[in-house]
Amino acid sequence: MTTITTAIPMLMSTNRPADFVPLVEPAALSADEGAALYRLMTWLSPAFPVGAFSYSSGIEWAVEAGDITDAATLQDWLSSMLTDGAGFCDGVFLAHVHRAASSADDKSLREVAELASALVPSRERQLETTSQGRAFIEIARSAWNHDGLERLIAVCDSAIVYPVAVGLVSAAHRIPLAATMHGFFHAVTSNWISAGARLVPLGQTDSQRVLAALEPVVVATGRRAMTATLDDLGGATFRSDLASMRHETQYTRLFRS
Repeated sequence: MTTITTAIPMLMSTNRPADFVPLVEPAALSADEGAALYRLMTWLSPAFPVGAFSYSSGIEWAVEAGDITDAATLQDWLSSMLTDGAGFCDGVFLAHVHRAASSADDKSLREVAELASALVPSRERQLETTSQGRAFIEIARSAWNHDGLERLIAVCDSAIVYPVAVGLVSAAHRIPLAATMHGFFHAVTSNWISAGARLVPLGQTDSQRVLAALEPVVVATGRRAMTATLDDLGGATFRSDLASMRHETQYTRLFRS
């Protein structure tokens, strides 16, 4: 028995690539870390009832117009939305709200919340992000109420859009910004892909391929958003903005945006 067990690791070591790095088993999560991860995964899950499945962020019009016809064109469209459009801007707002709420900077929090609401480019997009923001706040308040959350909500003297809501709630529960940011982008991207899959349509495998292909884009956009200033806000996805506007008068619609 001793000969067999010692021979196995020796055999494995002879087949290891030159750049092999052994996996070091991490320590178990603390109770607080486990609770934070549990909450974040719940809040940003497709099952969390903020009504995200009802909105396509203009993707429905893009499909009808022929801009999105398959998995490749959906991937290109979403990559632009993430890096140069609503995705990046929402990430910047989330980061600044999270930091302002965490440091009790009420003036900055109020200003960022107001700016995030004001910069939404169309009526339907405004409906989308404010409806999801309101639902996110209400459900989090009901199921995971926190003493500090009520004060942060009161500070915001304007409609609370979705990225602001996520930043507020995660900061109140002391969930780190980096984890919140990447969870938020995964949730938003997954919802966009889900809308595209129903509209093109795409199969489940193609949908997952798009999600996998966008992984480096999501990670890079999240990192960029965490270091951006409010002066860095802006976009160049004019076709996406037009799509969100033209969807308002689209003859047949499955989605609200």
